[in-house]
Formats: sequence, C-alpha cells, structure tokens
Amino acid sequence: MKVYKIKVNGKSYRVELEAIDEVASAAPAAPAAPAAKPAEAPKKAEPAAAPAAAGEGQQVPSPIQGAVVKVVAKEGSHVKKGDVLIVIEAMKLENDVVSPFDGEVVKILVEKGQTVTAKEVIALIK
Repeated sequence: MKVYKIKVNGKSYRVELEAIDEVASAAPAAPAAPAAKPAEAPKKAEPAAAPAAAGEGQQVPSPIQGAVVKVVAKEGSHVKKGDVLIVIEAMKLENDVVSPFDGEVVKILVEKGQTVTAKEVIALIK
C-alpha cells in the first residue's frame, strides 16, 4: 500500500492507494470476449432507415434515448438527406435527428416532451 499526500485548494489530504494484481484466472476469460463481439456486429450494421409496412415509407429510428424537445419537420413536408427532423435532449445535450435520405415526411410518431428510446421509430419518410 502506498500513501500519498495531496493538496486541493490549499487543504492537504492523506490518500492510501492499494495495488491490486490481476488474477491469473482472468486471462482465460479474455479470449471469450471476442467471441461475443461478432454476435453484436450485425446489430450495429443495421441501416439508419428500415423499410416500413407496405406503402407507409421508410422508418427513421431515434439514434439515442432522450426527451423530444423540438419537432422540426411537419407531416407532408419534403426533406433532403441531412435535414433536421427532430431534436432530442440526452444528458443535457440537444441532438439533431436528421433525415437519412430525400423524401416526403409521411408521419411524425413523437411529440414535444415525449421520451424516446434508442432505435424507437420516430418518423416515416416516403
């Protein structure tokens, strides 16, 4: 155990640090972790917009969990790839959700103040 003296804002503190060695049995567990990563890779490879039910348009999922603070796009409006559709606040930061492609906004599925989860469909664009 090592003892350090640290000064913060003019006040001294005594801090004890203990080194913890890695357990030898933990080393075999590390190779098992890469086997789990390939299973996760297909989930991340999902397209930004998935096909919706017949004729409804393409689904636009929320990239993050948070609260809808502003709905910018209106139903029936035409949007281009990169246009802001909705603003979601997460961890006190506002994040723009942009259109993944050109098209017409068929339906906005959220409203201001609503909480959304990651990957929840928030709009349909045709």
